[in-house]
This record gives sequence, structure tokens and C-alpha cells, in this order.
Amino acid sequence: MGIRMDLNARSYLLQNCKSLERDIKTSYIMDHMIADEALTLQDEEKVKAQTTQRERAAMLLEIILTKDDHAYISFYNALLHEGYKDLAALLQDGIPIISPRNGKNPVDGVTSFVKTVLCEGGVPQRPVVFVTRPELTKTIQQKLYRLKSDSGWVVVYGMAGCGKSVLTAEALRDHSLLKDCFPGGVHWVSVGKQDKAGLLMKLQNLCMRLDQDVTFLQRPPLNIEEAKDRLRWLMLRKYPRSLLVLDDIWDSWVLKAFDSHCQILITSRDRSVADSVSGNKYEVPLESGLPHDKALEILSLFVNMEIMELPEKADSIVRECKGSPLVVSLIGALLRDFPNRWEYYHKQLQNKQFKRIRKSSSYDYEALDEAMSISVEMLRKDLKDYYTDLSVLQKDIKVPSKVFCILWDMETEEAEDILQEFVNKSLLFCDRNGKSFRYYLHDLQLDFLTEKNRSQLQELHKKAVHQYKRHYKHSVPNASQEDCMYWYNFLAYHMASADMHEELCALLFSLDWIKTKTELLGPAHLIHEYVEYSRILDQKDTIVRENFQEFLSLNGHLLGRQPFPDIVQLGLCQPEDSEVYRQAKLQAQQECAKGSLYVEWINKKAMKNSYRLVVRPHKDAVYHACFSQDRQRIASCGSDKTLQIFKAESGGKLLEVKAHDDEVLCCAFSADDKFVATCSTDKKVKVWNSRTGQLVNSFEEHTEQVNCCQFNHTNLHPYLLATCSNDTFIKLWDLNKKYCRNTMFGHMNSVTHCRFSPDDRYMASCSTDGTLKLWHVHSANELKTIDMRGYFRNTDEYYDDVEVLVKCCCWSSDGATVIAAAKNKLFLFDVKTSDLLAEILINSHSTIQYCDFCPNSQMVAVALSHYSVEIWDIKTYSKTADCRGHMSWVHCVTFSLDGSLFLTSSDDQTIRIWETNKVCKSSAVVLKREIDVLFPGKEVIVLAIDSLKRLQLISGRTGQTRCQTDAQKHFICCCCLSEDLQMAAFGDKDGTVKVLSLSSGKTVKSRTGHRKAVQHCQFTSDGQTLLSSSDDSTIQVWNWQSDDSVLLKGHTESVKNFRLLENSKLLSWSFDGTVKVWNIVTGEMERDLACHEYAILSCAVSHDAARFSTASADKTAKIWSFESSSVLHTLSGHEGCVRCCAFSLDNELLATGDDNGEIRIWNVSRGEQLHLCSRTPIDDGESAHGGWVTDLCFSPDSKMLVSSGGYVKWWNVDSGQPLQTFYTNGTNLKFLHVSPDFKVCVTVDNLGILYVLQIMEYGL
Repeated sequence: MGIRMDLNARSYLLQNCKSLERDIKTSYIMDHMIADEALTLQDEEKVKAQTTQRERAAMLLEIILTKDDHAYISFYNALLHEGYKDLAALLQDGIPIISPRNGKNPVDGVTSFVKTVLCEGGVPQRPVVFVTRPELTKTIQQKLYRLKSDSGWVVVYGMAGCGKSVLTAEALRDHSLLKDCFPGGVHWVSVGKQDKAGLLMKLQNLCMRLDQDVTFLQRPPLNIEEAKDRLRWLMLRKYPRSLLVLDDIWDSWVLKAFDSHCQILITSRDRSVADSVSGNKYEVPLESGLPHDKALEILSLFVNMEIMELPEKADSIVRECKGSPLVVSLIGALLRDFPNRWEYYHKQLQNKQFKRIRKSSSYDYEALDEAMSISVEMLRKDLKDYYTDLSVLQKDIKVPSKVFCILWDMETEEAEDILQEFVNKSLLFCDRNGKSFRYYLHDLQLDFLTEKNRSQLQELHKKAVHQYKRHYKHSVPNASQEDCMYWYNFLAYHMASADMHEELCALLFSLDWIKTKTELLGPAHLIHEYVEYSRILDQKDTIVRENFQEFLSLNGHLLGRQPFPDIVQLGLCQPEDSEVYRQAKLQAQQECAKGSLYVEWINKKAMKNSYRLVVRPHKDAVYHACFSQDRQRIASCGSDKTLQIFKAESGGKLLEVKAHDDEVLCCAFSADDKFVATCSTDKKVKVWNSRTGQLVNSFEEHTEQVNCCQFNHTNLHPYLLATCSNDTFIKLWDLNKKYCRNTMFGHMNSVTHCRFSPDDRYMASCSTDGTLKLWHVHSANELKTIDMRGYFRNTDEYYDDVEVLVKCCCWSSDGATVIAAAKNKLFLFDVKTSDLLAEILINSHSTIQYCDFCPNSQMVAVALSHYSVEIWDIKTYSKTADCRGHMSWVHCVTFSLDGSLFLTSSDDQTIRIWETNKVCKSSAVVLKREIDVLFPGKEVIVLAIDSLKRLQLISGRTGQTRCQTDAQKHFICCCCLSEDLQMAAFGDKDGTVKVLSLSSGKTVKSRTGHRKAVQHCQFTSDGQTLLSSSDDSTIQVWNWQSDDSVLLKGHTESVKNFRLLENSKLLSWSFDGTVKVWNIVTGEMERDLACHEYAILSCAVSHDAARFSTASADKTAKIWSFESSSVLHTLSGHEGCVRCCAFSLDNELLATGDDNGEIRIWNVSRGEQLHLCSRTPIDDGESAHGGWVTDLCFSPDSKMLVSSGGYVKWWNVDSGQPLQTFYTNGTNLKFLHVSPDFKVCVTVDNLGILYVLQIMEYGL
């Protein structure tokens, strides 16, 4: 009987036979074992003769038990490869130990260890017909040994079909190589041509494969950056010294996603694909085709003949196939079935009867066309029809078998049997990864199919859609289903190709579809579809298409983050005539009936967005961004050291380059858009291919950080690049000659900015030395110097010795005027005479960061440090628009070449694209965050301060201004309303408080009782007395009718706020760490409590007036007794300044919020923490509240809590979990004003936008 199986292995098989009999399907298992020569064809026939699946499994196990250890190992590997990992685990401990010399195929090293490693790593098995190419295999192995002790790249490259993947897999079948170099294993990924969504799917699958013990429990990575970081962690921590194989890489940007500083082998058609990544690289070139003898060997193996026995026509067929392994395999598969048709197939190839697809130097199209036609024609009639269905696939997309099950309405096994027929005939390829089977066509095969079936394509696409709708008639695919990603990526494509306009509109106009798709893929793919299919969608309803496209474009920065926002809540913020709002309102009402919480922005009619797209391409501050000349692309750079290039229409990422070793300060497209230049604090200037990301040039002559780079505009000097640096020099680089052509000397300090004139004859530069200089480009000679410091001398604001930093400069379209920005002013100079044409004070409280002239107009855009961008008309010297939307400093503003668009980039990590005409029609008046609100009946009355130093009385429900005052002389710091809504008051920067009549809008009384800015003011309930506190540390009690006043003195630092108590008492707190209680009638201080060592930031009084709380910068809060004036509890645990606090209405709970975005809920009587409200971080470590928690308020029943910070959140008090988040357009909310019934809250963000938010009720 020969060598018997190891007793331990035999025991494991017998112990687990019931589980194995119940679950395995024998057909694919036997295929593997026959290929391993562990089973014979007679054994296979015995198994197939059994009636049921279980009986076939039992027979297979019975046969294996009669064989040796090799059969056990082959069975174990077959289980792994076919996705039965749980069953393989049952047998793992029984694997017999076989030394390499006793294993299978000892010559080529295919031991049981090798088989296990390669099977678990998804390395493809040898094709059915395989010929050795030992020289090439050895070359690949030699290069792999170079990765033994260091990370790097082995690049196997050659044309399509030359056997790169097969040879790579063969090179890995070496026991010593794997043991010595890659003991951590091998991980094979078939990549192919990918878009961003497809690449993300690849990365997600790889991470899930590597993370079998589910270290990351929460979810798969949701963007490429996150996936890259997770892959790096997995490879370095869980699989050190392992090899990652990336098969069929097309694009360098794809490769960067896998750049995890580990050992990587790639196969590619493009030798230069790895140029964009760092690290050691070892190349292995493959000849474009098989040698003649190897091609003959393939044919001989297919027809089971010796090479010498092959007919004469074999040589001719190989010549016609031009040595392509792919084409030789196609013909060989046909000859295997029809061994007498050598002459016939040779004639078909030779006569070229079939229509050529097209000629290409990359592929042997003529040979493939004929071979494809012959192969398809030889299929059975039913198989031909199924194969025709594959014409609707897209190139380089691997399709799960489940999609074909739906397309053909079949069980999985039946569909896979058909697909396997195609695979066997080399008409289809299969990528097997465990239980997942994914099928794809070679792009040449797909070209052939689409050309051959062009007249049927519409109907074929229609069939795919109908079958999808039939299968998913009551639901949509969810993330757990293997076909999910395919349908979300390509269902719209199938509908559009099928001319199913109604169905396409219904799909893309569905909030449900958008919600699920954006959660899986992000918004860029959907925005692209709205652009791609706009012609079809607009036939249905242009406005609705614009509604959805705008919704995704303006919320893209939110929809791309984690945790994923509630898209229904975002939809409720859309205009009420929007289809997005209509669907969101309907869904919100349905969810409210189930107990969910949704919020309506009831005054949103008064708000209009003037930007058209918001993208968040970087992980840190974005220092610069610019349009390509054709306006189709945007390049950006920033603090994260990367260069990003993305689509201007949708924000879809095209390219990401790890550009420098430090922050990238500027980027610029060349005049023909072929190149992008970057410069950095690492002192380097680099030039990149804008399509591939390949590094073209690197210049390192600057000795300090390089602040700006710009290409010339015209072909007068092709590819001339200007750069300026802190080393005081401006350099001109000739890209054609790859050296510095000229260096411009003259500035005495850092050169901050430089710009070519529109005709490229001149260069303008500006510096921290206070000068603007003009240069002649051809000679590099200085033409003139304008000393800007003279314009700041002898003014009230600046002194002679003040340093004047000239930040940036730009040219008018005609080149006659140059603008320079310094501090908060714009200066316009005549280029010929150097005369000052105009001096424009932009803003008294903000510095100019950047400016740009709008082409072919008189408008200049100015980016400011206070988060906004202003558009100025330099003819009238007036501001025409105030563009708000950014949440931090705006570093850059640049126009498109035609001036129709401009973009802004900011510290808030976003880039916003604006329509020039649209913003110039919008209002430039915004509100300050200090407001007062009353809720008489069902009304909401808001008193607000605007940017023109006026008071506005606003109806909160409509957003309409009821009345407004004249502009005041000084800045208004605070305001308040009397309870009877007859009077209003405000305090200003110089310490004055004024009382106004709301009916007339006129000042009734005025008093200057403070020496510094007034921080807070409030009427008593009878409206006769006005209380105010100030930065001068005093509180003023003023009976404005009698003009009697009392000044409460005792604090030693600023008093930002106070609370009125009963019986004419007042509680005040200060940055001096004390709380004081005053009698406002007598002016006496009744209590003086030293509460904290650091500043007190907030106080709250319990509703029974028995206790009060203090919140401090010392990271603690305290609860005090009014009766004993003693501290009851010190509340510790916050890791940031405790900024706010609030008691519940029943006096049992206290909520505190801190600068880390944390909210803690405490039991008042015991001083115990009950809950920490959602500390889950979101992208890039940002807190769950988007910044400081600035205000808190409990609902009347103490069941809910609302908080403000970066946005507004509602919480379940009992669980500490968030109920809803309202994302404001801006951030840094200061206060919340909440109605007594908790249904309405009012706030203003840092952009000056008013939000009146009402909780939705079921049925409304």
C-alpha cells in the first residue's frame, strides 16, 4: 500500500469528518488535489459517482484516509484556498511535519510550508498549463533576496500577457527564500487599473485579510489615507518581515497608497511606475513575449504531445501569436478540445478575417482579435450568451461571483461553474481570495467583446439593471454583501448606458441611495456622476440635479469624515424648495415617530451659500492652492508635506505626492499644465509631472525656506520658474536646461512673494525688508524699488521703527498696475512711474495673508487672518463682497484663468471654490456672536450686533430684520433686551452703555461709567435698571430713568459675566478666581469667596437657589452652598479648562464642559461623575465636539442636554450618548439661548450666521 498517513493526522481527519462532510463542496477541492497529484482521476470519478453532496464529501475523506501525509497537506491547503478557513483550522494541529527533501517537488522547493504560506497569502496557483522560465525566475529571486534586511521595491515589468504574474508567483515557490527573507508570510493583491473608490476597496479588503483577529473592531478604513495608515501598522506590527505583492500596477498614485516602508514586489507594464515612491528599487525586465520554444511547449502541453510531435502548423501559429502567452493559451485551449484543427486555426489567424479593434504598440491586437473570435465561436450556444453578457463590464474591475448570480438568476455554484468554463478556456480570469471569487476580463478581451456586441450593448446594460432591481426590489445592498461595492460603483453607469433615463434619475435623485453610497465611498464619486450624467438628469429636472449636486459639493468636507454625519439632518439645512430638503423632511418625520431627534433651521431662508464646492484634501493646514490653466484641476499643498491634485468639478482626488520633508508652502501649474512646481521649508524646489506625479526636477540652491514658486504665463520663455526664499534671493530656473538661469540680488531680508507680469517681461517681488521691487526677467536686473515703510510712518497706528512686512504682490491683467499688501492695507502702484495710485485700508483688526487680481476685471480678492475673504473694486475703492465659510486663517486666494471662479485655502484643512459673480451679489454684512434672545409666546426675538456697528432686531423664525439702529462710533461689545421688548441696551469698547427705544431706534440715555470695554449687560425684570460688567473689573448698577448709579468694586481682573439673584442680589465672577455676592440696591459686597487659583470662566446657579457652581481654567469645577458659602464638592477629571457649567431643572444634575470637547454629567448631592459624553474622536484627533464646549443647557425634564462648541449637539442624559449633531457653517459658537420648553435654541457662529434651531415634532 506504500507510505501510510501519520497517525496524528489520520486521527484529526476522523475526529472532524462530520463537520467536513456537512460543509465542503468537493469539486473545487478535488481540482486542487489533482493539481498537487494527491488524487487521481479515478479517485475523482469515485467521488462524482455519489448522489448527494454529503455522500461525495464522505467518499473524498475515505479516499484521503487511504493515502499519505502529502494528501493530508494538499487537502488542508485546498480548504484554505477555497475559503474554508474555519474547517482548515480544525486540521491545522494535525499537519504532519515533512522535511523539504520529503515534500512534494523538492527540486523547486514547493514544500508543505511553501504551499501553506502561498495559499494563505492568496498567491495564484500555477496555471493548468505551465512552462518553466528558470532564468527569469532566478532573477526575480535574486532581487527578492535584496529585501532580506531592508525595505524596498522589486519591480517586475513588461508588456501585458508576458507572464509577469505567473513568473512572480513561481519565484515565490522557494522554501529557502520564504524562510530566510519573508518568515512573516506573503500577501498577494491583484490591483489593476483603479479609480479612488476601487483602490479604497482593495485596501479595505487587504486590511481585513491581514486583520483576522479583528484588532480594529469598529469598521474598515473609510478613506485611502486611513487605509494606508492601517496597512502600515499591520505590516510593521503584525506581519514584520513579510512580502507584499502588488500585481498589475498601472498608476504611480495607486502605488503610493501601499508605500508603507516594508518589502514590496510589484508587477507592472510601466517601468517608471515606481519612480514616485521612495526607497531602494530593484528592476526585473521581462521580454515582451515567450521565446519560440516556450510557446511551442505551451501548445504541446495543451494538446498532450511532445514538442517534436507537434505538426508543422504549430510553428506558424506561434509566429502569428507573436509569442504572447495570453494568445498562445487561447489557441492552445481550443486545440485541446479540437486537436485536428491546426490548419483551420492557423488560417483564421493568418487571414485576419475578424475586424481589428485597433492597432497599438502595447498589445498584439491583430493576433488577439482572431484568437478571441475563434474562442468565443467555439463555445456552446448557452455559454456564448452568458459570455456576451460580460460585454457590460468595465476595464480592470474584478467582479464578485454574486453579481453574476444576480445577472443570470442562478445559485452561486451554478454561476461559478459557468464562469469556470470561461476561465478554463482562457476567456476570463479569476482572482480567488479565500471565500471571495472575483472575475475579470483582460482589457483586450473586453475591447473585443464591446466591439463585437456594440449593437446589443444597450440591451445588455438594461438586462443588468433589471436583474439588479428584481433581486433588490425591497432593499438596497448593504456593506456585508460581497456585491455591494460593485452596484454602488456601477449601477448608475449601467442605467446610463442602457438609456434608462427614468431609472437613473430616480436613483440619483434618491436621498436613501446618496446616504448609503456616500457612507461607503464618500461624496466625490457621486458628484462625478452628477457631472457625467448631467445631460440625462437635466432632461428630467435641471433644478433637482443641481439641488443634489450642490448638497454634496457643499457638504463634502463633512461627508468624508468619521463618524459619518446624519445625512438627513444635513438635508434639513437645504432650502425648503430643494428636493433634498423635501426628502429629508419626510424621512425625518418618519424617524421622529420612532423616537429620533431632528432639528430644523427655521431661519435658513435668510442664508445663502456663495461657494460651490468644499473639499478637504489635506490632513493639516492648506497653505496654497491654484487652478490649472484649463480650470479642470486644482493643485494644493500644505503642512502635511504633500502635493494634492484633484478635480475642480467634483473634488475627486487625482494625485497625491509625498512632496517634501517639511511643510510645502506653495505650488504652481506650468502654462501648459504639464508640470506642477512645489517649494518648501526644507529649502528645496521640486517639479512634478502633473498627471503621473513623477519627479521631474529637484533644485537645492536656496539656503533657507522657499516661500513662493511661479511659472511664467506665456511661451516667451518656455518652462521658466521663479522662486523666492528667506535667503533674500529670487531665482529663475530653466526647466529645459535644468539649472538656475539667474539669481536676483537686492532684497535685504526674506523674500515673501514673487509674480511674473502678464507678458512675462517683468517680475515683482516683496519682502520683509519693507520693499516692493520690480525686475527685468531677461537680464535679471532690478528696475525699481518702492519702499513701503514710508507709507506707515507718522500715522496714529504705526511708528517709525515698526517693521513692515510686505506679504504679497500681484499684477493687473494689462500689466500697468502692481498691487502690494502690507499689514492691513493694499497699495496700488503705477508700474511705469512707481506712483502710488491708491491706498486701501482693508480691515482694522485683521492682517492680509494673500491677494490676487481677478483677470480682465477691476476686482481684487484679499485673504484675511480673521477667516474671511473680501472682494474689492479698485476703481471705486469699495468692498463688493465678504466671503465667509472658513473656520480659521485663510492663507491663499487665487482666481481661475478666466476669472469666473476663485478658490481659498485655510488652516481649517479645507479648500473652497467660489463663483465670482455669485459672491459679488451677496451681502457683506454679518452678525457678531454676542446676541440676546427672548421667547415671547411662540415668537423668537433676537437682538444682534452687526459688522457695521449697528444693532438689529430680528424675527428669529423668518430671519427678517424688524428694525436697526444707526452705526455707532465705537465697536459694540454686548447687548440686551428688556423683558417687555420696549427697550434695548448695549455696551461698547470705550466703556459706554446706552439704552434705546425699540420703537424709534433712537438712544434714550447714555452713560460712560466704565474705563474699559463693557463685556455683559442686562436689564432687571422691571426694565428700569441696567447692569453692566467690564474689563475694568467693575460692575455698574444704573437706574437709567433716574440716572442714579452704583459702581460695584472689588474684583481685581476682568468681569466677563454675572447672574441676577432674587432679593436684589447679584452673583459675579472674574478672572481673579473669586466669586462675589452683591446687594445691588446698597452696592455692598455681602460675600467674597476665593474659589479657584486660576480664572473662573463660568458660574451657574441651581434653580432652587441653594447652590452654585464654578468652572475654572484650573481644570476643575466646584459646587458651593449659598447658605454656608462653603464648597460642597470639587469635581476633578477634566483634562482641559472647564469652560461652562449648568444645573438641571430638578437641581439633581450638573453638566460641565471643557476645552477638550468633553462633557461630564455629575450627581450634585454626591459629587459623583455619572457620564462622560461621547469622547469618541473623529478624523485627525479632533474632539467629539469640534473644539471647546462653550455652553450647556438641560431640558425641563432633565432627560436631554444641548451643548455648543464647534457645532451644536443634543445628548441623552441617561446614557451620555449623542442624539443629534447640527453642523453650523462656521465654528466657535459662544453662547446658546434656549427656549423655556427646550424646543428652540439660538446661536451665532464665527462667520456671523444666525441659527434658530427648532426640534422637530412628529406630525409637523
